[in-house]
Amino acid sequence: MPVYSVNIKWSGKKFDNIELDTDESPELFKSQIFSQTGVPPERQKIMVKGGLLKETTDLGSLGVKNGHTFMMMGTAGELAKAPEKPVQFLEDMTDAEMSEALEIPAGLENLGNTCYMNSTLQCLRVIPELQESLNNLRFQGTLNGADHRGNLAASLRDMFKNLGKASGGFPPLVFWQMLCQTFPQFSQTGPGGVPMQQDAEECWSEIVSVLKSKLPEDPVTGHNFIDQRMSGEIRTEIRCSEAPEENTVTTSSFSKLGCHISISTNYMINGILESLKEEIEKTSPTLNRTANYERVSRVTRLPQYLPIQFIRFFWKASERVRAKILRKVKYPLEFDASELCTPELQNKFSKAKLKLKELDEKRDAKKRDEKRRKVAVEPSEGVPETKAVAADSEKEEETVDWSEFIDPELLKDVGCNPTGQYELCAVLTHVGRSVDSGHYIAWVKKGDDEWFKFDDEKVSMVHDADIQKLDGGGDWHTAYIVLYRAKQLK
Repeated sequence: MPVYSVNIKWSGKKFDNIELDTDESPELFKSQIFSQTGVPPERQKIMVKGGLLKETTDLGSLGVKNGHTFMMMGTAGELAKAPEKPVQFLEDMTDAEMSEALEIPAGLENLGNTCYMNSTLQCLRVIPELQESLNNLRFQGTLNGADHRGNLAASLRDMFKNLGKASGGFPPLVFWQMLCQTFPQFSQTGPGGVPMQQDAEECWSEIVSVLKSKLPEDPVTGHNFIDQRMSGEIRTEIRCSEAPEENTVTTSSFSKLGCHISISTNYMINGILESLKEEIEKTSPTLNRTANYERVSRVTRLPQYLPIQFIRFFWKASERVRAKILRKVKYPLEFDASELCTPELQNKFSKAKLKLKELDEKRDAKKRDEKRRKVAVEPSEGVPETKAVAADSEKEEETVDWSEFIDPELLKDVGCNPTGQYELCAVLTHVGRSVDSGHYIAWVKKGDDEWFKFDDEKVSMVHDADIQKLDGGGDWHTAYIVLYRAKQLK
C-alpha cells in the first residue's frame, strides 16, 4: 500500500509532513509522532474515523490522502536528565559500597564456633531502647577489672556503637573475652584449641541476667530496661484434686516464655499453653501421702518485648547428646498473647484490642483498594498515571487518642504491653541435630516484608515468606528463640 504525508494537530500546534506507511503498524506511526511532539506513544490519543487509533487498527483502512490532518491529545513527558553521578552497577561495587547502597548493616565475624553469640547479639540489637539504656551506662570497664558483669555490659555498649559504624564483618573479640571471663563455660575449647559450640539460649539468658543487674535505673520509675520492658509477671496456682482445701497462689517474674513441643504441638500458642499447665506429684500435708496436683499459670503482666523459646533439645541417653526435636511448629508474624493472660488482664486489653483490630482492617482494606485502583485507573489528560492514582487514593490516617482505649493502670505501667498484641521482630534459628553442633543464624526485621539475615559476617535481605519457613520439620534452619515486640500505637 502507498505511503502518505500527513499532518498532526496537537495543543494548538501543527506538525507537517509526517510519514504514514499504511503497510506498517500504528506503533511505528506513533513513534514518528513522538519524535516530533515529545508525546510518548502510550499517552497519544489520535482521532480517526469511528473513534481512536488503536494498536490493532489497519492503517490502510483509514482512507487517508496526502495532506490529511489528524487531531491528537496527550501530554508530553519531560526530557530525561543526565544523572548527577555516573551510574554504578552492583557487580562493579565493592562489598562496602554495596552494603551502603542497600543500607545493609554490618555482620559479626565468627571467632570459631561463636555463631551462637553472634546471632544472640544481632537479635538483641533490634531493640532501640536497650541501646539507649546501654549508652546511659557510665561504667567504663577494663579487660582485667574485677567487676566481670560490669565489664560485660560495658563491652556490649561499646560493641553496639562500633558495629553501627562498621561495614562488612566486625570482630566482637573484646565482648567474647568478657563473656568468657564472666561465664567460663563459654571458654571451653575442643581439638586444636578451637572454641566449642555452645547453646544460644544459654548465652541469651546469661547476657539478659547481666543487663538486669547492671543497666542503670530509670530516674522516674526506679526500674531498669530489663525490669520495665523485657520482664513480665505470672501468677501460679497449685491445686490438689484430692484435697481441695490445699490451694496456693504465688506470683513471679519471667524474662521469656517456653513453648513445649509434644507429639500434638502444631502451633506456638498451644505449646506455650501446655507449658503453663502441668500435673505434678508431691507430698500432701493434709493427706500425709503423695498426691496429684495441678499447677496452672497465667500471665498478669506482658512486657513490651517478649522472647519465646521453643524447647527443642532433650537429653538422649543412648547417644549422650542433647538431641533436637525437628517437629514443625508454626509461629505467627503477628501474635495475640491475651489467651495466655488472666481473665482480669484480658478484660483490661479488650477496648484497645478491638480498636487495633478495627484499624488493621481499615488499613488492609485501603491496601486492597489501592491495588485495584492501580489496575483500573488509566492516565488522565495532563495527569501522569501514578499521580492520578495517588491523588485519588490518598487519605489521612486516623488519629487515635489511645488514652480513651487503654486501661488507666496499664497506661501508667511504663514498658508493659497495654494491648496484648505483638509483632515479630527477630528470630534466632539453629540448623543441625544437636545443641552442641550445627549453626545459629539471626533474622531481624527491617520494615514491611523486609528482613536482614545475619549469618555471622554475611548479611543479606529476605522477606516475610522466608521467615515463615523457619518453623521446623526438617534439617533447614529452625526457630529456636523468637522475639516479639508490642504493636506500635499510632
